[in-house]
Amino acid sequence: MKLVPNAGRIALRSHSMWAGYLGLLCLLLPEVLFWLFGRDTEPRLWWISGVVLIAYGLIGRVKDQGIDRSKLRSSSIAAFLALALPLIGAWEGHRNHAYLDMMGVPTICSGHTKGVKLGDYMTDAQCKTLLRSEVLEYREGLHGYFSVDTKAQRLPAARDAAYVSLAYNVGIRGAGRSTATHRLNAGDVAGGCHALTWWNKAGGRVVRGLVRRRADEYRLCMMGVT
Repeated sequence: MKLVPNAGRIALRSHSMWAGYLGLLCLLLPEVLFWLFGRDTEPRLWWISGVVLIAYGLIGRVKDQGIDRSKLRSSSIAAFLALALPLIGAWEGHRNHAYLDMMGVPTICSGHTKGVKLGDYMTDAQCKTLLRSEVLEYREGLHGYFSVDTKAQRLPAARDAAYVSLAYNVGIRGAGRSTATHRLNAGDVAGGCHALTWWNKAGGRVVRGLVRRRADEYRLCMMGVT
């Protein structure tokens, strides 16, 4: 049997769980009182109380608790962006005028290549907006390769930023089909983080800048891993 995340916390602190506990107690207590003390009590009162409490608990498990899911998602995205944008921006660099990257591809701002040609120009504000939009686009694409369990339990903001940084650098498909992602989906968090460091080559040779970038990603990825 597989328990839900934070099962212990739910069992101890959930109102609906405690309603169930008390409801069960109401049904059992008159029998215990009679067995221990020979005291007979009004069974209908206990029965009604127990049923009401159990019903309350069942309703509480399925009722919308009023949590604004959009705010939770926004909070999660904000935490991710707070780590991902500085990381990716620092390693991709920032140039307002289009240039050729190390592979000879026309590039502008922080690694943007789509539709870019030499002679293009973007302002700082345009580059900032473009980077944010592209990082979120890469994140959405990469998340399609993660399992439900990975997204729910193994992808805090720091690790999310590390993996998206890899995808931004090597492509969504490359990162999504990588050993790093396969290991993370299998529950091997440390092994997945280590596999990020393997992506340190360009044109078949190890590049010092990529080694350092992967080290930064590895550091973020391993946050919270004992």
